[in-house]
Amino acid sequence: MCTAVNYKTKDHYFGRNLDLELSYGETVTITPRNCPFTFRRAAPLKTHYALIGMALLVEQYPLYFDATNEKGLSMAGLNFPGNADYKPEAPGRDNITPFEFIPWILGQCASVAEARPLLDRLNLVKIDFSQQYPLSPLHWILSDRDTSITVESVAEGLKVYDNPVGVLTNNPTFDYHMTNLSNYMNLTREYPQSRFAPGFPLKPYSRGMGGMGLPGDLSSASRFVKAAFTKLNSLSGDSESESVSQFFHILGSVAQQRGCVVVENGEYEYTIYSSCVNTDRGVYYYKTYENSQITAVDLHRENLEGKVPVSYPLFHEQRFYRQN
Repeated sequence: MCTAVNYKTKDHYFGRNLDLELSYGETVTITPRNCPFTFRRAAPLKTHYALIGMALLVEQYPLYFDATNEKGLSMAGLNFPGNADYKPEAPGRDNITPFEFIPWILGQCASVAEARPLLDRLNLVKIDFSQQYPLSPLHWILSDRDTSITVESVAEGLKVYDNPVGVLTNNPTFDYHMTNLSNYMNLTREYPQSRFAPGFPLKPYSRGMGGMGLPGDLSSASRFVKAAFTKLNSLSGDSESESVSQFFHILGSVAQQRGCVVVENGEYEYTIYSSCVNTDRGVYYYKTYENSQITAVDLHRENLEGKVPVSYPLFHEQRFYRQN
């Protein structure tokens, strides 16, 4: 499964954990402005905003897991099995396949406000990329530095939710997650006060007891609560180093360790990579399960007028800094 988060200090940061049982050979991929985006049932975008993100590059077509464009608009697709429902083609609608959704939005929108009218016409149509790469059941978080929304294509149709916490995990649907947060309204980062009974004072025996009841399991509902609490209470300095470090600590609070979650085929789900992009500067940072060193790829150090995607393979081998 997965977790996506927004965070803001002086700059805005967006990123995610990708939790699966296997890697697809994803790379940090930059799509320059003049590399056309073609769509199965819509007109191509021959020129568009440049994108940087994590993608599986198949025959020069980037299948983005998450991405940010040069204007700072960001988007990530997260697993949504059993709820995602893609539709037949609909006349009079923009029929976009789910694997095209990220480039279609980020290629032409600079903000969430610009994306909303496109979502009003959107029909996420059920067309696989190929026999080898069928559609994944997904829902999406779309964010700029001030606003986040969640987009879900379900049996009832396309749902667009305001996302005031700037967090997304997986099932159930987003409205459930927001309602479920109310079950944890008594959590606090402050020194807790006894409410057990009038005239019966109880005292904390440890620091951190204001957060007792905060879930720690790896279910998507629990990760949503844990990530929201951690993100909304997080503090860091405004420097790039402090901000990026804090962002990875937020993602680390809901990371999955190999061996703790067994999936249906007997394999283990784990956090394959964690990403953090400074959306104001276009710098994409990542760590992998095997390599905890932060690696950076800068969108603006590439030729953004190019015509072919540029990809950087992930560093998976652990890197050590030796002091003696």
